[in-house]
Amino acid sequence: MMRTSECELTNSSSQWQLLLDRAASPMALLDPCGHFVHANEALCAVLGYGRDSLLDRPLDDFTAGEVRGDGAVVDRRFRRSDASTLWMRQSTSPILDPDGEPGLLLSQFHEIADHPETNVLWCRVFANAPIGMALLDLDGRWTDVNDAWCDLLGYSRHEMLGMRYSDVTYAQDQEHGSAALADLVEGKLPTVSLKKRYRHKDGHPIWVLVRTSVVTGADDRPAYLVSQCEELSERCVTDAHLAHLALHDPLTGLANRALLADRLAHVLAELERAGGVVAVLVADLDELKPVNDTYGHAAGDLLLTTTADELLNAARPGDTVARIGGDEFAVVSTHPDVQAAEEFRDHVAQRLRTERETPDYRLRIRASVGLATTADPATQPAALLHDADQDMYRRKQGMRGNAGEAPSCPSCQCREEVHGTAR
Repeated sequence: MMRTSECELTNSSSQWQLLLDRAASPMALLDPCGHFVHANEALCAVLGYGRDSLLDRPLDDFTAGEVRGDGAVVDRRFRRSDASTLWMRQSTSPILDPDGEPGLLLSQFHEIADHPETNVLWCRVFANAPIGMALLDLDGRWTDVNDAWCDLLGYSRHEMLGMRYSDVTYAQDQEHGSAALADLVEGKLPTVSLKKRYRHKDGHPIWVLVRTSVVTGADDRPAYLVSQCEELSERCVTDAHLAHLALHDPLTGLANRALLADRLAHVLAELERAGGVVAVLVADLDELKPVNDTYGHAAGDLLLTTTADELLNAARPGDTVARIGGDEFAVVSTHPDVQAAEEFRDHVAQRLRTERETPDYRLRIRASVGLATTADPATQPAALLHDADQDMYRRKQGMRGNAGEAPSCPSCQCREEVHGTAR
């Protein structure tokens, strides 16, 4: 009978195989002796072998004699199935078993020029650079990082390999990062620069300047990305922070009314070219004031930030989510037709009927959600917001007779429940 640790290692291997199969860059799982346990399609394509030809065989069987370097990063000359050779850099990290021992090895490969002395120099530059340097695959997943990058974000190299840049990017910064990645992968731009925030491992934001360039393969198509990252100076951080505050709500981090109006005007201007309809949703939290009065503003703030999280989770890429008043939120989105917009409103309304546990009470969220749509690019943004606001109040009034209870008092059987009444 298989031991528990062996079962867990098998499960871990299966999970890593799924991850490898989704990766665009060549990757493999090896056992501690260097035998192939799994190879993804990208590696099979580079070497010209089917996966069955690699499994259970040692990596050295496919090496043309020369291996340069030692430790976690080596340069290896591989022999392809057609007898040709190529140099690839192999970066290897251990995957620990439940006992803390290396159970498997994760290896990632990058094709490099056939000039070993240049490759050694590059390795030294990469490892010892005073700023963060990283290699990424075309999905935005880190495949190699230097110590400076790890120090900046607080993660170990082992933790970062396999993570995507989006895993430590704030939701409000995702749109710009995704657009930049798409421009690089599609060959529209050779290099992009972004000022953005990364989330440090301990939770605080770090303002950084990231410069990313695309590296092409032998076929002149994008093969992988190389990034440089440096923390911005206090002056730059202050300027960026002030600019962010001017257009965002300080509590939730969402767009404010000024930024919402700008985004709404932009999507209306695009309507004639793109077609479909522009939808504006206005959501009004129920009973925020009684929550503040009964349980304090900390509970009210938690109600607001939780609502912001739910709206961000409900929104799609390209949508704008904003806080436009004390207890009012808005979403701007585009849809193929009015029916799709109404289904989106229903989805948002459902997300805003939820509960969240805290150590002291159960937080209940209830909100009324109004909708206004237009297919006319000449529609004024203020008019569309007004119509959504009026629709929200009609829905609120229509549900008055079914209003829920006010915030409940503590009972001896359960924690306090902080909530707005249902609409």
